[in-house]
Formats: sequence, C-alpha cells, structure tokens
Amino acid sequence: MDCLENSERFFINGQWVSPSAQDQQDIINPATEEPCGRLALAHAQDVNRAVEVAHAAFETWSTTTRAQRLEVLGRIPSIYQRRAEEMSQAISLEMGAPITLARESQTPAGLAHIEETLDALRHYQFEECEDDILITHEPIGVAGLITPWNWPMNQIACKVMPALAAGCTVVLKPSEIAPLSAIIFTEILHEAGVPAGVYNMVQGNGPVAGEALASHPLVNVVSFTGSTQAGIAVAQAAAPTVKRVLQELGGKSANIIFPDTDFADAVERGAQECFGNSGQSCDAPTRMLVPHDLMEKAMDIAAKVANSLRVGNPADSMTELGPVVSASQFNRIQALIEKGTAQGAILAAGGAGRPDGLAQGYYVRPTVFGHVTSDMVIAQEEIFGPVLSIMGYADEDDAIRLANSTPYGLAAYVQSGSMERARRVARKLRAGTVTLNGAAWTVKAPFGGYGLSGNGRECSRFGIAEFLETKAIVGYGADSKKH
Repeated sequence: MDCLENSERFFINGQWVSPSAQDQQDIINPATEEPCGRLALAHAQDVNRAVEVAHAAFETWSTTTRAQRLEVLGRIPSIYQRRAEEMSQAISLEMGAPITLARESQTPAGLAHIEETLDALRHYQFEECEDDILITHEPIGVAGLITPWNWPMNQIACKVMPALAAGCTVVLKPSEIAPLSAIIFTEILHEAGVPAGVYNMVQGNGPVAGEALASHPLVNVVSFTGSTQAGIAVAQAAAPTVKRVLQELGGKSANIIFPDTDFADAVERGAQECFGNSGQSCDAPTRMLVPHDLMEKAMDIAAKVANSLRVGNPADSMTELGPVVSASQFNRIQALIEKGTAQGAILAAGGAGRPDGLAQGYYVRPTVFGHVTSDMVIAQEEIFGPVLSIMGYADEDDAIRLANSTPYGLAAYVQSGSMERARRVARKLRAGTVTLNGAAWTVKAPFGGYGLSGNGRECSRFGIAEFLETKAIVGYGADSKKH
C-alpha cells in the first residue's frame, strides 16, 4: 500500500520529514494479528516543531478571506473522491472494517463532512452589528486535533475541515492504531495546495505525543475524540495554559422502543445499529429499552439478528462484521461479556470467545443480553464491541428514568408510532443527539454530548463555531467621539 511509504515520517511545514528519534511500533492488521507496516512515534520535540510551524503560519492563514479559503479547501473533494478506493482499503486494513462498510460508510463519511463544511463556510456569518457594536468571530489560533481509530475519516474530516475553514492552523495527531487513512488524507490536502504550515500531522501515542500537543502553550484549542478516561487526561494537560478543550467522549446510548411502533422492525433495526462497525461506534444504541412484557420477544428478535450476521475476513465483500481493532479491545470486551453473565444477565445470543471457525483475528461473537438491570456493569460501562443489553421498563416515565441512568449523554433513540410521544420523550432525554424513528444520519446536525460524553459540538456551522473567538468592538457604528 502506497501510504506505507510515509508511515515512518511526519508531515510538517508542507513536507514529509524524519522523526527526531527512531521510536517505532508495528501497525497490526486486526484480522490476522500480524504486522502490516511500521509507524514512527513522535516525541515532544516533534510535536513542538509542528506546533511552532503552525503558529508561524497562523499569521497569514488567519487573515485570508472566506473566498481564499474556499478556493483552497474546495479542491479537496475531487481529490478525495479519486482516492476513495485507496482510502477504503486502508481503513479496512488498519481497523478491520469490512470492505463494503469502508466503501459505503467509512470513506463517504469523511467526504460528507468535507462537503458540508465547505457549504457551511460559504454561508457562515463571521460578523454582525448590534446597535453600535460589531460582533466579529475570529480564528482562535493553533488547533491541536487528536482523533480515534473507530471512524477515522469521519473524525479527522469533522475536525480538520472546520478548523481550517475558521482560519485556524492545525496539528493533527491521529490514532496510532489506525494511522494509514490519516496519511492518505494528509497527501490529499498536500495535493490540494493547502499552504505549508497550515496543516501538519504527527503520529504518536497519547501519553507522549497527545500530552505534548494538549499541554503546548502555543496551542489555543484542543479537540479530542476518544474514551472518557483519555479525555480527562487531555483536559488536565491543557488546564495550565487555559486553552479551549473540546471533547467527544464515550457513550452508552439508550434506544427506547414503545409498543405503539412496529415492534419487531424497531428491535431488528436497533440490533443491527448496535452491531454495526463491530459495535465500535460511540453513539451506538447499546441499551435497548422495551416493556417488561415484551422482553422475551425482543430477546428472540435481537438474537436472530446476532446469529444471522456474517462475521469474518474484512476483505470479503460479503462480510458484515469484521474484527475489533486490537488485542486490548478484544480482551476488554471478553471480560465485560463474562461480567454480564456473572451478574445475572440472560444470554440470548453470542457470549465469550471467538465465533466458530475464526481462531485468528480479534473477532467477537455478536452478543445479546436480556433482563439487564441498571446496576449491572454492562448497563453502565461503554463496551465498544458488538454487545447489546436489553432492559425492561414499566411505563414511559420509567423508560426515561432508565435512559438517563448513566453518566453518559452522547446519543439516544426513540421509536414510537406517536410522533407527539416521540417528541415529548426526546425533550426529556439527557443526550446531545436524539434520533426519532430511524431518521437518517446527517452531518448537518450538531454532534456532541452531555456529562461524561464530553463538551463542545462538531459538524457543519457548529463545528466551525468551536474554532472561533468572539470579539465585541463597542462604538464601531457610533458617530460620537466618545473615547
């Protein structure tokens, strides 16, 4: 794969450069557990070099006009589309996404954010007058962006594009677990003519490169997506320099299914969405809430979905679920499945261990637990694997109480034949995004969470706003000579 040529280098000031030290790690193919390349790991001095370059470039990029930024960034979509198959192959190789999922969802998600950010930039209101006050929104400075492995292009595009659109300069640290797609994205931006120093990329791990980026005094905003534990570490590293910190963290999203909907269809859709991407989505509907008297029916339907899924080689176009991303993720998921059984949840499908016939690779059996109660670990902790917990409720108020009974609040889902009820319940859910009756995913909606799911919002004009400072110039429109 061509992108492997740059896996042992960083992109700083418009060129691929050698790291300051020779620390490297293997890039592991999760389908085989074997190395597929080598990755250079940045030290603090590499991060410092990238930040200083971005800081110097900010003086010019921050003064560009909307039209100038649109001209540069507008060249990205066509190059991205030309390299879409290469991007899909990289994502499939590095994090185990089935190639069909990579082609139909993973890679297109990045393009959707690119195009939506360009549209938002065309219409963004950077200045407005109120009486004699000019309210102007100006780029905040150098943006340090730390992105995850589970939806690599989705998260890279929805951070990098809004930051650049706002007039910020960027240092990106992608996940060291899935670094290949970030290399291709960097090559795309370079080909598009993003000026030297405006966009920079260093590879590395969180405790070294991530900490150096978050704590750097010349970084003005850090945007992080990942686990809540890692997000706390980023915020602590950033705190002494009082920089803005944006966090999109974990989730334990509830999917409330009311009996006045097409119950079988809603359960089937909910299970499919939970298992998608091998359960490695922060907003996956991992807690299914159903009436107590429909528990057995829901377990049966969800189990049939789990048992029907084709788990296997990501390179096979017929594969529906690939492996989870790493040995550590695999082991954590296995431990939580065993914990669910030990605490009394009823196993309806799947369970511990690999699927039959898959002795190698980080494959997890799609698992369904029923009769889960809110005091169980699997009802509270983000598993980040293909594990569905079905919980029973007594009535509407009880369903809302259960949905809000975790410290997370990233997403929630409501299925009801009554739109009035769906809307009423949605308003009572403590979550950043509530999706009603299977509405389609959209990059136009702001994305972010309540509580331990983080702060700040991504996507479209909401994403651009997070990379801007607000300045009030008082007396701007006044004719008086008052000082």
